[in-house]
Amino acid sequence: MSISRRDLIKSTAFFAGASLAPNLFAARAGGIKVGACVVNLDQAKLAGLDGVEVRAGSPAPRLEIADPAVRQKYKDKMKETGLVISSIMMSLFNSNPLASDPNGPAWLEQTIDGAKDLGAKEILVAFFGKGSLGSRGNIKNDDVDVVVQRLKAAAPRAADAGVNLCIENELNAQQNAQILDRIGSPAVKIYYDCYNLTNNGYDIPAEIRFLKDRISIFHFKNGPDYLETGKVKWEPIAAAIKEIGYKGWIVLESSSPSKDPVADARKNAEYIRKLFA
Repeated sequence: MSISRRDLIKSTAFFAGASLAPNLFAARAGGIKVGACVVNLDQAKLAGLDGVEVRAGSPAPRLEIADPAVRQKYKDKMKETGLVISSIMMSLFNSNPLASDPNGPAWLEQTIDGAKDLGAKEILVAFFGKGSLGSRGNIKNDDVDVVVQRLKAAAPRAADAGVNLCIENELNAQQNAQILDRIGSPAVKIYYDCYNLTNNGYDIPAEIRFLKDRISIFHFKNGPDYLETGKVKWEPIAAAIKEIGYKGWIVLESSSPSKDPVADARKNAEYIRKLFA
């Protein structure tokens, strides 16, 4: 089968454009990169995302992310798709709290090392469920004391690896700022979930402006709805994010109203890019 020069140029341009699309999207969205923790790398590629957030693994003496074979599979898939791993989620701390589980410090070290190997710059350190540090102004001071101690001990390893430990919880901005002050390391920052904290009654744009560059990464979702149709109003939030000069990842933790995770991730990503265009 012969191919004309015009057809060859068209096909070459198409594939080149496809491989560059995520970077072009990020440029058009004011430096914002869109990832997700609800799809895998293959699905993220189809949805036009820039990357994905992956889990560190279930509670065990040695986490999945500490397994070189697991990381190699991620590396192979990143090379195949042209996408990256934005961040690693330590959701195991929701059931096995960092404040009380004796494996907590080792899990932090394993995940830091795994993130460095994968080129992921952010680690979500979660504090929900059993691991909650409090909410709506209430704070579990004894648990916070232990968490501060453990994150402070892990921070130099994270800094050396070029990785941020990003705490995500239901405390308000002032309480989180106090925790960061006590830890005293630029390698420990905030993972800001706009939907969760809206549900806690906080003024999200004001909190973002207060925390500024202490926010390292964002979760966007809107309950059971698409971003543009749920209870959270994103325009003032996007304005605050622009105002603080944020250039980084927004990770979709969104539901799939149509039951097609690729189509719904694409729809939500397009909405984010419009917000930040």
